[in-house]
Amino acid sequence: MKIIVSQEIESVCPTFVGAAVEAQVVNTPYCAELWDEIHALEERFRNELTTESLKQLPGIAATRNVYKACGKDPSRYRPASEQLIRRMLQGKELYQIDTLVDLVNLASIAFGYSIGGFDADKFVGDTLTLGVGREGEPYEGIGRGIINIAGLPVYRDAEGGVGTPTSDHERTKMTLSTTHLVVLINGYDGNEARVTDNARFIQQLLRKYCQSDGGSVTIYR
Repeated sequence: MKIIVSQEIESVCPTFVGAAVEAQVVNTPYCAELWDEIHALEERFRNELTTESLKQLPGIAATRNVYKACGKDPSRYRPASEQLIRRMLQGKELYQIDTLVDLVNLASIAFGYSIGGFDADKFVGDTLTLGVGREGEPYEGIGRGIINIAGLPVYRDAEGGVGTPTSDHERTKMTLSTTHLVVLINGYDGNEARVTDNARFIQQLLRKYCQSDGGSVTIYR
C-alpha cells in the first residue's frame, strides 16, 4: 500500500510519523500465551498509572492534542490506546476477540499509540490517504455503529474511510479468515524511534503467535 499524509494533517501535526507493518498471517480464535503478556502489562500499568496520568503518556497526549486542533473533544471520542488502558485501570477485562485483534491491542497498550489493524485484501485501490473527517461523512465503527468522524484523523481508501484513532471501520476489519495484514501506527508525537520500536514489537508478536515471518515495515510522514 502507498500511504499519503495530507496537508490537512501536516498543518495540525507537522512532526507526524507513521509506520506500516504488512505481513502474511494465520489468525486463531484465542492464544493463551498472548493473553499472559497482556495480563502482565495490565498488572504493571495498574501499579504505575491512573486514569488521569495516562493522558500524559506521550503518544496519547499528542493524539489528544491533534483531536483538539481538528475540532474534536478527546474526552468524548477517546483515542483507542487511551480507551484500552483506561479500561484496564478501571479493573475491567479487555474484550477478547481473536489473536490478531488482541495482538494489535497489546501493541497499542504497550506503546500508547493508537494503532489500526486491517485486512488488506478488503482495501479498495492501492493507496491510503490520511486526512480529517468531514461533517456528514458516513463511517461505521467496529461494534459501534455509525459514528461522527468530523474532526477526527481518518485513513481513506478509494471507497472511503477505513480507520481513525478512535475506531476502525467494519468494512476492512480483521477476521479469522484474514491472511494479509496491514497495521498502521500513528505517531502524532513525532518520535520516529519509538514508532519504529512499536512496529518491531508487532513483528515479534506476529512471529510468535501468527505463524508469520513478521513481514515488512515502512515509515511514512
